[in-house]
Amino acid sequence: MPSDQLFIEKCTEITLKHVSEEGFGVSELAEELAMSRSNLLRKVKRATGLSASRFIRKVRLEKAVELLRNQNLTISEVGFQVGFSSTSYFIKCFKEEFGYSPGQLADQEATTVNEKPSARVSKKVLTYTAVAIAILMVGLFLLNKSSEVQKPENAIKSIAVLPFINDSNDSSNVYFINGLMESTLNDLQKIGELRVLSRTTSEKYRNSKKSAPEIAEELQVIYLVEGSGQKMGDQFKLNIQLIDARSDEHLWSKQFVAETRDVFKLQQDIAKSIAREIEVVITPQEARYIEKIPTDNLTAYDYYLQGMEYLVYREAFDMNKAVGYFNKAIQEDPEFAMAYANTAIAYYYHDIFKEEKPYADSLAKYAEKAMLLDPELTNSLMAKAFVYTQRREYELAVSYLEKALVISPNSSVVINLLSDFYSVHVPNTGKYLQYALKGALLNIDEEDSSARSITYLHLANALIQAGFVEESREYLQKVEAFNPDMYYVDHIRAFLDYTVHGSMATVQRDLNTMFAKDSSRLDILQDIAKVCYMQKNFEEAYFYYQWFDSLRTQYQLNIYPFEDLKMAYVARELGHNDEAERFLQQYMNYLATDETVYHEANLGMVALYEGKEKEALRHFKAFAKQDGYYYWLILFFENDPMVIKIKDQDSFQAVWQQVSDSFWQNHEQIKQTLELERLI
Repeated sequence: MPSDQLFIEKCTEITLKHVSEEGFGVSELAEELAMSRSNLLRKVKRATGLSASRFIRKVRLEKAVELLRNQNLTISEVGFQVGFSSTSYFIKCFKEEFGYSPGQLADQEATTVNEKPSARVSKKVLTYTAVAIAILMVGLFLLNKSSEVQKPENAIKSIAVLPFINDSNDSSNVYFINGLMESTLNDLQKIGELRVLSRTTSEKYRNSKKSAPEIAEELQVIYLVEGSGQKMGDQFKLNIQLIDARSDEHLWSKQFVAETRDVFKLQQDIAKSIAREIEVVITPQEARYIEKIPTDNLTAYDYYLQGMEYLVYREAFDMNKAVGYFNKAIQEDPEFAMAYANTAIAYYYHDIFKEEKPYADSLAKYAEKAMLLDPELTNSLMAKAFVYTQRREYELAVSYLEKALVISPNSSVVINLLSDFYSVHVPNTGKYLQYALKGALLNIDEEDSSARSITYLHLANALIQAGFVEESREYLQKVEAFNPDMYYVDHIRAFLDYTVHGSMATVQRDLNTMFAKDSSRLDILQDIAKVCYMQKNFEEAYFYYQWFDSLRTQYQLNIYPFEDLKMAYVARELGHNDEAERFLQQYMNYLATDETVYHEANLGMVALYEGKEKEALRHFKAFAKQDGYYYWLILFFENDPMVIKIKDQDSFQAVWQQVSDSFWQNHEQIKQTLELERLI
């Protein structure tokens, strides 16, 4: 007897011995056979063409047929005896395997017995049938091979954790169930081989009636995790299911009834079980991150989960309530790093758009404590990055965010933060586009047209900044398809169209039309002023810059500090010297903390403002050695009124050619990298 057949018979024998045990699966079978899980998966696949989990299910269902034939049992009793606690799931799996339900078994077998083969089937018909089957088999083989070639390897390793359902009538327990969902998601996000969608993407399915395949198709994932549970005093019950959405097959399900003190081990077991079932590898380092216990104090953890409700889950962020619960958690456990980290994060988001930062000291204190307690915690690293962000030490902030991404490679929050940093604070076209694309993969929101349009808008901006003009246009069209009223589209398109017509007057006309629709748009207002400046229409530029600056001052907004030098130039050209000096000083204050790739170019512009052309050229030569700058620089820099004075000089032309060549070389490198990573 061939060795593969003996092996499968042994697997069948062991599975039948445990057939009534719902929890008996691939890992348990491998343990009984005294072999590794990976060897078991390979041998079963080679011998049967089935995955190990499908093989075990097939054995269970064939045993079910035997019980239905020979014993006077109900369908639910048979299902229970072969390891299915859910009768509906048993019926579903049975029908998938045999093509009919358990209740139709007797009718199917009677039909089979009564059918008599025709004695007059011609040889010609048999020949045609054989050929048709052969063609079908070849076609299926080629189709499968084609799919293997065309489908990216990571396409089968994408997963979404759907919102867990509170089974209790007590709505006050929602925070606990949400916390279990969040922890499951966070653990899965630490596994590098998985693509794990963000919480916000999954949240819209909280009350959805859609089927698993429908949700998975919208989210572009293969696997879904569903959960429900309730908290009962010091105990909780949790039901978890892992679904292969392609076939709507439940790969793994389990009910946990446990004490709240076991909650952390349970969360770890869920993540590891899911990883095993979909056959992804958890590295020793990832396992170490997953196995961390945030606190030994369950009262502290309960306060922490309540704080998370006000930091994450409520529609309106409430800093005071979030921090209040986090501080209660810290009082219970002064070593609770996550509570310190999230307190810092709450303070940061409270102050984020304010010129004065009333909680800056508190942010720094709590972030430092979190890092001291656990420097390998994603949220500790984020909190520390926010401290440096407030101080405008952006390179240091990015270094902490990059470390956070190593620990949680699927964290959409960290990826989106990095995308923003490389867009604004530490400009780098390649990394901006790379993280924008990765963020889009983790934040898929097909139903929410507003969210989807914002994602596409972000991508359109990232693409144009890297010089992908036509690709940017395509995403702008997608934005309009999801949200025709998204006015940011026209803003970007006004400058995109400039690449074709080259008319600043046309850009100004389009911007004025947009601003007339919404005069609260300070981004458009400063762009109108800038376009007037570029056309040397200084009277009009001064009018708009004055308007912009008055609103910026009124609302205490620290925005567009890099425009202050243009404002100084315009004011000086019109004889407003005191005002020009004020804007120049503000710009120099900005440059004192400027760590962007544009720093040397900015110093060169100051030198031009002061009439120091040789010094300006020296700075521009230093800037020409940089890369990662934006396409807008290539489009507009030469025609800046301050630059025009030296534009025709051979020394400047040589430097500018180097800048332009470097940009397009970088563009090609970005393109190749993104193609290799299958991001475009």
